Amino acid sequence: RVLHQADWIAGRLSGRFDVTDENNALKTGYDPAARRWPDWIFGLGIDPAALPKAVAPGTPTGEVDAAAVTLGLPAGALVVAGTTDGCASFLATGADAVGDAVTALGSTLVIKLLSDRPVDSPRHGVYSHRMGDRWLVGGASNSGGAVIAQLFGRDRLRDLTAALRPDRPTGLSYYPLPRPGERFPVSDPDLAPVLEPRPKDEAVFFQGVLEGIAGIEGRAYRLLVELGAPAVTSLRSVGGGAANAGWTEIRRRQLGVPFLPALSEDAAEGTARLALAGLGGS
Repeated sequence: RVLHQADWIAGRLSGRFDVTDENNALKTGYDPAARRWPDWIFGLGIDPAALPKAVAPGTPTGEVDAAAVTLGLPAGALVVAGTTDGCASFLATGADAVGDAVTALGSTLVIKLLSDRPVDSPRHGVYSHRMGDRWLVGGASNSGGAVIAQLFGRDRLRDLTAALRPDRPTGLSYYPLPRPGERFPVSDPDLAPVLEPRPKDEAVFFQGVLEGIAGIEGRAYRLLVELGAPAVTSLRSVGGGAANAGWTEIRRRQLGVPFLPALSEDAAEGTARLALAGLGGS
């Protein structure tokens, strides 16, 4: 059978290995708009019986079996179809209205926007996960925390952050990348980092890099809107960079949308919210 990690784990808990969720299935070619496996997959010679039935995330798929009960789970507990880690992290923040956006500031810059319609553009690295009758539109840039660590090291970030002056933009126009190549919002495997001119003041250089990443974030959201996604009405932030108050203010000034606190950054909490919604909870 064709299985994703989530499918295998759910199968070990319930004894069913013939079902998947529409979000994980996207990565093996499932068409979430038509809600079926596309014809081209069967043209590859794959046995149709090897493909699982795809259901909406949060759909109950069965009860735990005897093996799961030995792990300490209560008999009769329901197993529900899951989602990807990125989608679960989005749900954990509390974002739930069309126009709500979540930026993950980790080693890379990942953005997701809740939309009332799918937006897909392979040329730009943009794709959509189905969440019921709505869609999570997103993309990922190679810029982010990795290039910050590469340029400054982690032990100096606290002192450099203390010197930030968000109300005094540097005027530098950087495109920070750890190495040549970008996926989104520019799709160019040869795109070179732009980190010149470099001022003598390291604190100014640091602020310029943060402004550059914020500029990429703003450009990414504008591109999603140009491709057909709704305008961003609110933004929540997760990841290590979300704790940097100075950077948050730089981003707030560049993006010009309300910043809201994330209820949680724990993907497991997002999965729990998904399961509760699938069971009709509120």
